Amino acid sequence: MTDTTHSSHPLLRGRVLAFFAIVLAAVNLRTAVTSLTPLLDQLEKVFNFGSTMTGVLGMMPTAAFALLGLSTPAMTRRIGLERTALLAMALATVGLLIRAGAGNVGMLLVGSGVALAGMGIGNVVVPPLVKRYFADRVGTMSTLYITVLQAGTMIPALLAVPMAESYDWRISLGMWALLSLAAMLPWLMLARSTRAPEAHNAPVHAPGKVWRTSLGWGLALMFGMTSLITYSMFTWLPKMMIEAGASPAFGGVTVAVFSALGLVPSLLMPALAVRLRNPFPIVALAFAINLTAFAGLLWAPMSAPLLWATLLGLGPSTFPLALTLINLRTRTPAGSAALSGFMQGVGYSFACLGPLLFGWLHGATDAWLLPFAFLTVCALVLLTAAWFACRPQHLEDHW
Repeated sequence: MTDTTHSSHPLLRGRVLAFFAIVLAAVNLRTAVTSLTPLLDQLEKVFNFGSTMTGVLGMMPTAAFALLGLSTPAMTRRIGLERTALLAMALATVGLLIRAGAGNVGMLLVGSGVALAGMGIGNVVVPPLVKRYFADRVGTMSTLYITVLQAGTMIPALLAVPMAESYDWRISLGMWALLSLAAMLPWLMLARSTRAPEAHNAPVHAPGKVWRTSLGWGLALMFGMTSLITYSMFTWLPKMMIEAGASPAFGGVTVAVFSALGLVPSLLMPALAVRLRNPFPIVALAFAINLTAFAGLLWAPMSAPLLWATLLGLGPSTFPLALTLINLRTRTPAGSAALSGFMQGVGYSFACLGPLLFGWLHGATDAWLLPFAFLTVCALVLLTAAWFACRPQHLEDHW
């Protein structure tokens, strides 16, 4: 389905509230992640933890996203898409506030877990909501919500250290709860106007069949390896820069640049995906860009650090591509929810090992060679999986 299918239908006619609800949800899907990682060096001193706990905190986003990715489709069938989105924003708000008020590392973990659970639910529920309210504008709305998601990834990373230095690390971490609180209002209104959960015209057992398809596994591994690489860099790029001689603030800047460049593929990929019958060449280009960034960070990190961060930001073009393919490779909101849950649940299950294994390999060798060799293998898995994910097909045709 492309945006030209019903081009005469205005984007917002009869769905202004849904538009703003989806946009506000999307901006909150990463704030708990990138508001924390630039502050890990400072929090290590505050709470007296080491590199193992840093790896655990780096692993938590993908672990939470995996768990909630697998369980959210059942939740949407039970309480409906709108109520599930409302729950997601409520959990994000509560978790961010708990984390900002943490008095020990245990509460830091609890707050992170609650906030990330909300964001994990939001990850899964937004694509089928786009399918439900904007089926005639999948490309346009995918571009918008993925771009907003990337902005919500970049801005916290950019502000984390300056806000902590100007005010306090608690303010730096907690201020994002105001954004998720604001996102609850339109979802509350939509949830109240939806009387009962809907089955979305699909059998309850349909999500269980996704694992039997090459499309499901191709997308799950493509998405999972993209996320593994991305979250490994979110977690360890600042430390890598500091070890190479940069300041902690510059480490935060590289993460912000890394996140900011994600806006470029977010703007381009959905529009390209709806026009290309098979978008695999995009994945091949992203693979080459990733390898170039890895080589630069490994052998000459401070010769052109912003260039490597820029290439790192362009490498995960497969992230917006995979999110767009959820709706392009399904015919119904139920199919979209099933594929979204499986892709993100399984994908993030693999991805959660990335920051931990990357850090463990670095700690074991006191070098970055093996960690980057590990990421290169993951990039090869991504390339292979994308061959199956990008082929023209629809999930419901396999049911």
